[in-house]
Amino acid sequence: MAGGIVSQVSKSGSSDVSPAKPSLWYNPEIRGYVAQAVVAIVLAYLFYEAFHNARDNMLAHHMPTNFNFWNNIAGFDISQTLIYFNASTSTFGRAFFVGLLNTLLVAGLGIVFATILGFIVGIARLSSNWVVAKLALVYVELFRNVPLLLQLLFWYNAVLRPLPSPRQSLALPGGAFLNNRGLILPNPIFSANAIWLWLALALGIAVAYFYRRFARRRQAVTGEPGQVLLVSIAALVGFPVLGYFILGEPMHLTFPVLRGFNFVGGLQVYPEFISLLLGLTIYTATFIAEIVRGGITAVSKGQREAASALGFSHSQSLRLIVVPQAMRVIIPPLTNQFLNLTKNSTLAVAIAYPELAQVFMGTVLNQTGAAVQIVFVTMGVYLAISLITAMIMNVYNKRVALAER
Repeated sequence: MAGGIVSQVSKSGSSDVSPAKPSLWYNPEIRGYVAQAVVAIVLAYLFYEAFHNARDNMLAHHMPTNFNFWNNIAGFDISQTLIYFNASTSTFGRAFFVGLLNTLLVAGLGIVFATILGFIVGIARLSSNWVVAKLALVYVELFRNVPLLLQLLFWYNAVLRPLPSPRQSLALPGGAFLNNRGLILPNPIFSANAIWLWLALALGIAVAYFYRRFARRRQAVTGEPGQVLLVSIAALVGFPVLGYFILGEPMHLTFPVLRGFNFVGGLQVYPEFISLLLGLTIYTATFIAEIVRGGITAVSKGQREAASALGFSHSQSLRLIVVPQAMRVIIPPLTNQFLNLTKNSTLAVAIAYPELAQVFMGTVLNQTGAAVQIVFVTMGVYLAISLITAMIMNVYNKRVALAER
């Protein structure tokens, strides 16, 4: 009986006693939330104090604290404008868009030309021809190791400025002229129904794109390659030419004519734009060339040997087998070079090309004194351009990747 009583007591005791629950503070998840909340509160307080301190200092120095200046009349001219701009009627806000479009123009053209030149030089670096390979090496080492700012000043002051005056212009084929005021080209004039000409070009692009997809699928099934290049050229050229004659020539060219001390008519490409585009293209292409060379050498030599055994020529092996595989290695660093080219366009201040930084952070800031607003807007624009460029390249990178991530 005694043993039974002891056993009952022990059982009842073990059933009534439960383990103590740990304090909430000892929960790692709770501590993490508290730490994040404290950091967020401290940062919010610092930003609040910085904002009020900046506002008080701006008011003390009679600096504007809003964007009321945006709609004020600019009162200054801009040499190169892609949209209408007049010093006596246009506003500071329109000057901002003029500078933004000039930046997008030089950045877009620079990316296209630097990519083409970089791929050519990168492939030439691996050429079996000793002269071609060494010339590509000299180009890379020369322009990569000279600061971009010095290159811009060289193209502007040592190459374009010493050109002859308009009266002694260098005549170029196609009715173009080159002088110290820039490149004078025939100017295309479009009539009202020229919109159909652009639609014909868009149709040609669509036909080339969908035929390329069709040819790839058919080749994957039957092994028969399609004439992608010929069909693409025929679509891109044929549709606009056909539309040009059907619509009764909706576009014509006006050629520049020398009158007095300058040319009348035509399209003027300013030396500042040419210098900036040349500098950005040549400088960035050196880095792209090394990226391309590294990407191609990263592909196993067995791929080339297999292509040669199957009867592929060197160009076919490079175009169809090596470069598509190398793109997985090329694209990530290539994206960085595109971003660098866009940001390096701000060096145009040194040669007075009217891009965003020169127009908005230079002239507009000096006339309005709204330094904080202008700096933040300019930073936001370049951030947005970089993020959009990176997003597009990331989408393309996923398409060329062999394996899903």
